[in-house]
Amino acid sequence: MVNSNANEQRKLERNKRLLSGADLQDANLRRIDLSHANLRGANLSGADLSGANLAGADLRRALISGATGQGANFRDANMTKADLSSSVFPKANLGGANLCGANLSGVDFADADLTGADLRVADITRTDFTRANLRDANLRKLNLALAILSEA
Repeated sequence: MVNSNANEQRKLERNKRLLSGADLQDANLRRIDLSHANLRGANLSGADLSGANLAGADLRRALISGATGQGANFRDANMTKADLSSSVFPKANLGGANLCGANLSGVDFADADLTGADLRVADITRTDFTRANLRDANLRKLNLALAILSEA
C-alpha cells in the first residue's frame, strides 16, 4: 500500500512508466499525474483517484474495483478487461477510453463523459450512466437493459 504523502506521489509520478503490476490498493492518489503511465495489471482497488490525471494510461487488466474518482481524467486510457466493479467515477472523463471487455458492474458513471469510448462486451450490470455523455460510444454486444440510463 502506498502512503498518501506528497513525496510518495512525486515518486510515483517520476516512475509512472514502471508501475505495471504495482500494488496501489487503498492509496490516496488524489490529483496525481499518471498520464501515459504503465499500470497494466496494477491493483488500484479502493484507491482515491479523485481529480487524478490518467489520460492515455495503460490500465489493461488492472484491478480498480471499489475505487473513487470524481472528476478523474481517463481520456484515451486503455482499460481493456480491467475490473472497475463497484467504483464511483462521477463527472470523470473517459472520452475515447478503451473499456472493451471490462467489468463495469455497479460502477457509478453519473455525469461522466464517455464520448467515443469503446464499451464492447463490457459487463454493465447495474452500471449507472445517469446523465452520462455516451455520444459516439461503441455499445455493441451490450445488454443495455441491465444498466441505468436515466437522461444519458
